[in-house]
Amino acid sequence: MLDRVPLLTKELAPYEGYAGQEAVDELRKLAEPLKGARVLHVNATAFGGGVAELLGTVVPLMRDLGLDAEWQVIHGSDDFFNVTKAMHNALQGADIPWTWEMQETYLDKLRENAQAFEGEYDFVIMHDPQPAAILAFLEEGHTNRRNVETKWIWRCHIDLTDANQQVWEFLRPYVERHDASVWTMQQFVPASLGMDRVRIIPPAIDPTAPKNLPLDRALVDEIVRQYGVDLTRPIMCQVSRFDPWKDPVGVIEAYRIARKDIEGLQLLLAGSMATDDPEGFHYWDLAEEARADDPDIHMVSNIQQVGAVQINAFQRASDVIVQKSLREGFGLTVAEGLWKSRPVVGGKCGGITIQIRDGVDGFLVDSIEECAARSVELLSDPTRADAMGRSGQEHVFGQFLTTRLIADWLRLFHELSG
Repeated sequence: MLDRVPLLTKELAPYEGYAGQEAVDELRKLAEPLKGARVLHVNATAFGGGVAELLGTVVPLMRDLGLDAEWQVIHGSDDFFNVTKAMHNALQGADIPWTWEMQETYLDKLRENAQAFEGEYDFVIMHDPQPAAILAFLEEGHTNRRNVETKWIWRCHIDLTDANQQVWEFLRPYVERHDASVWTMQQFVPASLGMDRVRIIPPAIDPTAPKNLPLDRALVDEIVRQYGVDLTRPIMCQVSRFDPWKDPVGVIEAYRIARKDIEGLQLLLAGSMATDDPEGFHYWDLAEEARADDPDIHMVSNIQQVGAVQINAFQRASDVIVQKSLREGFGLTVAEGLWKSRPVVGGKCGGITIQIRDGVDGFLVDSIEECAARSVELLSDPTRADAMGRSGQEHVFGQFLTTRLIADWLRLFHELSG
């Protein structure tokens, strides 16, 4: 069988203190007719990246609401993950060669995963390209094990606005076998997608997770000092994977421009290495080379024991948070920063544009120079920066908390059951 991800118990009651009684009551009402429904989420990794983070909250809360929810991870290999990383990059607009051998590597591994698929479910949600073809193999003659009562959903977390058409056309028939597809923004949905049921459900952050819980200022200071950051000087921070689309080298260049105007400015680049991302160490090395031993550029990851609490502290200690992505499906770190009442300077792309209201919660930028200039604006005017941060927290409260996300999923389950 596929690898089942063990999860801690979560209860809905504590969310009343963050999202409000009305939001929690609505969830319980929506869940009542769905109690006992068997729900399976499938993705490529249990650690690292936004999808794993989302599922670590969504699945336990679905269980608390009475659904029989599970999370399973497909079996992979180095060759398979190299291919799916190339797919990911191509679907976000990269010009990559897409060969017959790459297609066969992808399909052979998912054929194996289809053979390992077990269990009967009411709803199966396949997250991103990695497991997308499993349904096709379950439906075809050599397995013939699709339960016709099961409703299958493909959830795309990435930005397909400028997708490589060769790769998308390879993937599209596998996506179209599903009963519904879910996207972060309407702009991401390719015009060629032939599906009747297409739904828009943006991600959300968990306010009760260790990464987002309130922290005592003394603890924040203690954690940040442990990583060599000077709390008496201004801090610019980006939290993200080390990935070409997160542009860590561009952030370093923006920091170098900004520090000409902001004396003593420091840059903190923090992220994690995910098991399904073979490029991570390469882009870490590129960022390390760009850092050029600058003692005021601090690069940390889970390899340096950076976990959720440390990220929480870094974001709370920062004077300005940056998410200078070139392509972005959503970017949970933007909502996380805003939730902590910090202004965010984000790339004007994808899901960042629905989180940052330009000039209200932070700024949307198109270039290294603009990123630097907007960061300097915020660093030079702490009063304005604090006001933007508070506005951003209110925006996240209204749009991007877990309770809204689960309500959207429950509504889709009702729709598919009708």
